[in-house]
Amino acid sequence: MGSPGALAGWGLLDYKTEKYVMTRNWRVGVLQRLLQLGVVVYVVGWALIVKKGYQEQDLDPQISVITKLKGVSVTQIKELGTRLWDVADFVKPAQGENVFFLVTNFLVTPEQVQGRCPESPRALPWHCVPPAVPELGALDSGVRPLCRQNRVCHPSIPLANCWAHEDCPEGETGTHSHGLEFVLCFQGIKTGQCVVFNGTHRTCEIRGWCPVESSTVPVKPLLLQAKNFTLFIKNTVTFSKFNFSKSNALETWDNTYFKWCRYDPLSSPFCPVFRIGDLVAAAGGDFEDLALLGGSVGIRVLWDCDLDAGGSDCRPHYSFQLQERSYNFRTATHWWEASGVEARSLLKLYGIRFDILVTGRAGKFGIIPTTITLGTGAAWLGVITFFCDLLLLYVDGESHFYWTTKYEEAKAPKVTSNPEQTEPASAPPHLAAQVP
Repeated sequence: MGSPGALAGWGLLDYKTEKYVMTRNWRVGVLQRLLQLGVVVYVVGWALIVKKGYQEQDLDPQISVITKLKGVSVTQIKELGTRLWDVADFVKPAQGENVFFLVTNFLVTPEQVQGRCPESPRALPWHCVPPAVPELGALDSGVRPLCRQNRVCHPSIPLANCWAHEDCPEGETGTHSHGLEFVLCFQGIKTGQCVVFNGTHRTCEIRGWCPVESSTVPVKPLLLQAKNFTLFIKNTVTFSKFNFSKSNALETWDNTYFKWCRYDPLSSPFCPVFRIGDLVAAAGGDFEDLALLGGSVGIRVLWDCDLDAGGSDCRPHYSFQLQERSYNFRTATHWWEASGVEARSLLKLYGIRFDILVTGRAGKFGIIPTTITLGTGAAWLGVITFFCDLLLLYVDGESHFYWTTKYEEAKAPKVTSNPEQTEPASAPPHLAAQVP
């Protein structure tokens, strides 16, 4: 085992204490003050005031969203005649939640039954260019349209148009794609027959719901009046950490307030009733263009609550974003004919999907986050002092002088047992001359 003397030789038993040395190095002094000023501005200005580092945070509120859409529209089309559309018809699902769909356009295929019928002609892909309007006799003779670069379209390309039976492989069905150029979905199962669709087209015969759905989209939205519909969003947030709840429905004594108020970012930013046309415009879209083929709009509700003020300024802030420019789906109504045959009426619905996203945070003063923020600032001040010491001791041109001045070895005087050796050193000067 090592003796205390050996440990002392290694300096393990030495005690070090701080020694403050005042240096006249203005460069390091200016740098230190600038860094200290930056830390103070960061801690006080950013961490405490802007980011509210003195508050405890609740970033995961419990959220409840209820939506109600109001409006009435009338359409006049051949398949349905004159029809009145109300909330039960143009809102899917009927029970309003944070995601719902507003119908603005549709295609109707009435009285479909299961059987065999020609598929509807589809647009050819960009690389296939058929002759102008080939005669049926020419089609029967096996003439194929020429592709770009004089290549013949391969008969296995899954198009509805055909020129011979071999263009319609029996049993082919589903969604098909040719690279990234087109995506095509057949409405049934091919029977292997190429039949006449009309005077200018021949298509593959399918087994499915007949007649097949038309691919003609109306030039204008059938439910264009939907831009004047109103959307009411009722949102409640609960910050369970602070036992605090708030609703976006303003407390008012006027019972008619929600009937006439409309959201406006400047004049009425806290009204929870939105006009659909204004909402789409705020998201950066044109309602008529979006209503034709559908789309998706995001509604974000942000809660930023400072509970130190009692929650009086805890109010929602709304923002809107256009997410998609095309959206549709199909739905059908089924019934049984008197003959015992199942029939249906098919609707392809175009419209606007609304996604409501609610986020929030609440903060309240707490001693623990305040201590952590101030402690972090104090630690940064210590780092600055350490950094400036490194510059003086290792980088500055007079680092050797600063080193010897800062670090000084202090030793206690040695005491021996012989008083004659210690007395001259300890005797006063006027007595030292009397010593023989």
